[in-house]
Amino acid sequence: MDIIETIKEQIASNGILLYMKGSPNAPQCGFSARAAQALMACGERFAYVDILQNPEIRANLPKYANWPTFPQLWVKGELIGGSDIILELFEKGELQQIVRGAADKADA
Repeated sequence: MDIIETIKEQIASNGILLYMKGSPNAPQCGFSARAAQALMACGERFAYVDILQNPEIRANLPKYANWPTFPQLWVKGELIGGSDIILELFEKGELQQIVRGAADKADA
């Protein structure tokens, strides 16, 4: 499977997906750490891909997403944004609603 197809499959099969450096419990950069903490504080399960373990995804996702940096949060197949946007949404209480909506849809 070509790497773009792999990325599309990951995004399609996970309602809430965070592409990050490291893992939520062991992030490898401050931006990924803050993004993962905000997501975990929402209280819903989410999938993640460690781009440091997946160099092809790290190289190709920015082109596919038209978003140059990591982390990247995808919810229900749509790119939400990176660390700054995630934190801004969290502070406004909007991230919790977005994540809850995706989790509710997944449970249905």
